[in-house]
Amino acid sequence: MDRTLKLALVSLIFNMAFAIYHLVLGSLANSWWLLTLGSYYLILSIVRFVVLRSQSKERFVTKFTGWMLIVLSIPLVGTVILSVVRDRGHELHIIAMIAMAVYAFTKITLATIKLIQSRHSNSATLITLRNISFADAFVSIFALQRSMLVSFEGMTETEIVIMNATFGSAVCVILFLLGINLLRNKKYV
Repeated sequence: MDRTLKLALVSLIFNMAFAIYHLVLGSLANSWWLLTLGSYYLILSIVRFVVLRSQSKERFVTKFTGWMLIVLSIPLVGTVILSVVRDRGHELHIIAMIAMAVYAFTKITLATIKLIQSRHSNSATLITLRNISFADAFVSIFALQRSMLVSFEGMTETEIVIMNATFGSAVCVILFLLGINLLRNKKYV
């Protein structure tokens, strides 16, 4: 458990850096997508911080995190709509795309490892951190997918819109279900 909490602390630091990066870049580029993504990561960082600081109040933290994931899925719907209607994304350099891919796949790998580790655990803290990790990873994968579609040739504008709408909607539903999972399962609350 101690190693898991240390890993969660490292994830918190990276989330904060990622949030600040997106907020600054969004301000400079006047991009609502980047500003919203930065705000999402900032709020997710705050939630992760609350989980790490409140280990003795597992029931409160689990419910709080469940509600926050549900609430975070709502503005994410707005970003999906925005990516479909107005802001299809910005073309990024190949090196930026590689860095983004490494980040996203590292996040999904770490979230999967946490899932395997917490599979038989009764610790609400571990389960909550696992759900936060998946919420982080899925949004990172969505951001990567969105950027890849405009950075690499091969898809038409209509296909890009369909992919953004489909995958973005799936991520919103997954976030909502992660929140519901924390609120409904009696094992965690």
